[in-house]
Amino acid sequence: MGFFSALFGLGGCKDKKQISSKSQTEGVYATAQLNHLIMPLQRGERYEDPLDEALRKQEYGSTDEGGTMQLQSGEIAFIDVEIILTNLDEGVPFVIKQLESFGAPKGSVLRVHDSEPPREITFGKAEGIAIYLDGVNLPKEVYESSDVNVLIEELNKRLEGHGEIQGHWQGPTETALYFYGNDAEEMKRLIRDFTDQYPLCQNSRIITIAPKPIEQ
Repeated sequence: MGFFSALFGLGGCKDKKQISSKSQTEGVYATAQLNHLIMPLQRGERYEDPLDEALRKQEYGSTDEGGTMQLQSGEIAFIDVEIILTNLDEGVPFVIKQLESFGAPKGSVLRVHDSEPPREITFGKAEGIAIYLDGVNLPKEVYESSDVNVLIEELNKRLEGHGEIQGHWQGPTETALYFYGNDAEEMKRLIRDFTDQYPLCQNSRIITIAPKPIEQ
């Protein structure tokens, strides 16, 4: 569906930066794996840069860029932020508190490489839902007459105070809109009246993405 091409500034994923031997000698390596389906530029603005600033100010360490993991389909599976901690006792809880304040969703994990295997600490407070829109099977006139910006605007209105759109993905047959807020089930309830009647939402799927669904 070409009508998403101008949204959010789509671009390629930024590769992870390799941790240098110098960085390893200066602190303990940690990785924050975030259950947040956002693009690399958003990852840097929301997480990497403000966390780096906060860590340096407290003299707890720094960030060392990050990465984006994609599924075979090209949809984002998760993002991560590489961290060097020079003060573990204070730094670990500080990192978690900061990332949650930046919007880290449930299902996120901090891996601290001070042991083998690394320690894993789950964290996150935000919840999220994805709306998958059918991009190939609806009547041609639906795609021609519907406006995705109207859809997003109306959903954001209904979610005001409870959540907002923060990302999207365009695949070969579906396009996903990702909304994050404080309660996934409440967000579903608030938008149901509109998604049930808006033509572009025919055949759509609405699923919870944070917390992650339990695998069968």
